[in-house]
Amino acid sequence: MSELLTERPPFTEPHVAPRQWEYVRDALENGKLDGNGPYTKQAAAVVRRVTGATEALLTPSCTHALEMAAIALDIEPGDEVIVPAFSYAPTACAFALRGAKLVFVDSHPDTLNVRADHIAAAVTDRTKAIVVLHYAGVPCEMDPIMTVAREHGLAVVEDSAQAFGSTYRGRPTGSFGRFAALSFHATKNVHCAKGGALLVNDPADVDRARIIQDRGTDRHHYFQGLVKEYQWVGLGSSSMLNELLAALLAAQLETFDEVQARRGHWWNTYDATLPGWARDNGVATPYIPAHTNHSAHLYYLVLPTEDAKDALLDHLARRGLTATIHYLALHDTPAGRRFGRRGPGGCAVAEALPRRLIRLPMHVGMAADYQRRVIEAITDFRP
Repeated sequence: MSELLTERPPFTEPHVAPRQWEYVRDALENGKLDGNGPYTKQAAAVVRRVTGATEALLTPSCTHALEMAAIALDIEPGDEVIVPAFSYAPTACAFALRGAKLVFVDSHPDTLNVRADHIAAAVTDRTKAIVVLHYAGVPCEMDPIMTVAREHGLAVVEDSAQAFGSTYRGRPTGSFGRFAALSFHATKNVHCAKGGALLVNDPADVDRARIIQDRGTDRHHYFQGLVKEYQWVGLGSSSMLNELLAALLAAQLETFDEVQARRGHWWNTYDATLPGWARDNGVATPYIPAHTNHSAHLYYLVLPTEDAKDALLDHLARRGLTATIHYLALHDTPAGRRFGRRGPGGCAVAEALPRRLIRLPMHVGMAADYQRRVIEAITDFRP
């Protein structure tokens, strides 16, 4: 077929910030490479400003941040942790590592976020924490979720990997839970190749979080002049972002408003041109509640059947265009069956989504002509 192409543009490309090479070279010359240097402080200050967190500890990944939260919450064998079934493995794995039994709960069919009513039904006398994921950067319904947490005395951890800059009723995501985790992976809106942050919202947790980040030692007290020598005082790991990556992140964060505006433009273009075709063909597009503001992290389509999803992916590929699938439902994986169980009400939506959902290409440097080709190809398709 004449339109069949073997090479396709990438699904996403990391943003390049104007000053990132300058900052990385400066970090190398300063010689403070192991972390917690001036660029770490600069980047963390921006993260605190955007999220409203009491403290932001930069980490090598979002996974590290989630694992730190699990340690800080003293998760142990016998505890239960409620997690979204439709999520990425680290959302659950961080708590399974501490011995918790995972209870997987379903997604709303509109936002694809975890359902507050299913969370409430899943609480038992062994429940220790609730973990939520803001899918596609669209905030979860935090008011009812926090109500459940308060009624049962449970900690909430926000997986905000996709939601840096999102807000719920005017309040930043990442500021609701006791802890939250961010991702600065190369696929995210702003990045440092691979990095993350633990957001700490209770001042009483900050000291413990710093100990966990620095191998279980009170070394930060030593550098503050509070102790003459530092020692091992608790559980922890080596979870500090190095200064080279912090320099890269600091440069990226300087362009955050520009990045968000550009991604918002691509997202809005999809959303202005595809919903009519989607309604005519039984396809769902992202639903954004009026009281939320999202990060424009990704744009997805939910096809009516698995066959339609596969056919659309093939249709795009034959035109030299790239789209991709997303998560498998965690409870339907080998590890999910080993470490957890479905919560009350089942997980029908989470089970259906992997068979029907595709993500469309979108990144800061995407060409308008390429997006136009994607839109034209999609609107030419009939499930």
